[in-house]
Amino acid sequence: MTLPRAHGGASCLGRIKTEPQDFRVLEQMHVPLDGDGEHLWLHIEKTGWNTEDVALWLAKEAAVHRLAVGYSGLKDKHAVTRQWFSLHLPGKPDPEFHWPAGLSSLQAVRHRRKLNRGTHRANAFQLCVRDLHGDTGRLAGQLAAIDQQGVPNYFGEQRFGRLASNLERGRQWLLGGEPPRKKALRGIWLSAVRSDLFNRVLAARVEQGAWAALLTGDILQPDGSRGLFMADDEPLAGQRVAAGEVHPTGPMPGVPGMASSGACRELEQRILAPHQALIDGLCAQGVEEARRATRLPVRDLQWQQQGDQLTLSFVLPAGAFATTVLAELVTPPDTA
Repeated sequence: MTLPRAHGGASCLGRIKTEPQDFRVLEQMHVPLDGDGEHLWLHIEKTGWNTEDVALWLAKEAAVHRLAVGYSGLKDKHAVTRQWFSLHLPGKPDPEFHWPAGLSSLQAVRHRRKLNRGTHRANAFQLCVRDLHGDTGRLAGQLAAIDQQGVPNYFGEQRFGRLASNLERGRQWLLGGEPPRKKALRGIWLSAVRSDLFNRVLAARVEQGAWAALLTGDILQPDGSRGLFMADDEPLAGQRVAAGEVHPTGPMPGVPGMASSGACRELEQRILAPHQALIDGLCAQGVEEARRATRLPVRDLQWQQQGDQLTLSFVLPAGAFATTVLAELVTPPDTA
């Protein structure tokens, strides 16, 4: 599915992730650590490792069960990333780790609680695009617009697996095909299907010019919050959306929950109606419907272009994709 873009579409070709150092991610954790307790929190820099493989290595190295290891979010493998992990070590001293290539410890602190999924608030990115060519004169205007308006909050292609394999297998399963053989794949496949349905609704709002504007019957989410409320209950809803205080949301389908109405409901039903069999499958799996903001604020955006290289730095809330920002600006040559 080709997703419509909000800022005129990519005007340049450029190579992304040519080297791991071209894609740096720093997890922003705002948890005051106690300095004592049963859990050892480790701030780790990894290169060429995915998050789950690091968790498995830590469990083996510390001689604990995999469930004794916690982390807040998944980070890219083909990148240089810094994130926190925790190890449950009741009555045990800190292990003596023998760090392999691609892993290093930046800090180790004891704490009284395990690090759970979704604990961190944001991720800071430092990106380098190489071999940049095309209509580079448009970049400054597009970046200024992104700085002011943000971008549509699409799920990135990473969510769907290599060549969208997780999405395709999830669809087949929900339509009566073979179920996942591993328990861990169940959540991955369900997430891929729901994310694709969300992207389809958001694409319709982008085409309508309503990804960052109010529709009647919208369900809104305050910036930086997971809470939701009905736009019709807020007389200043339109002003608050325009100011970036709150964001419209789109559906992550499942067992029905809080329902939109009016023009918002009509758009969502029109887009999702052809996929009702998939939604029925999600409901049969007990997946609860959720909402996700349609607008992604891009904080602290800075950029510099030197010759055929573009460097970018910015901060995104947890759960957002840096590739979604890049897609507004640059197309990799092998996908053009």
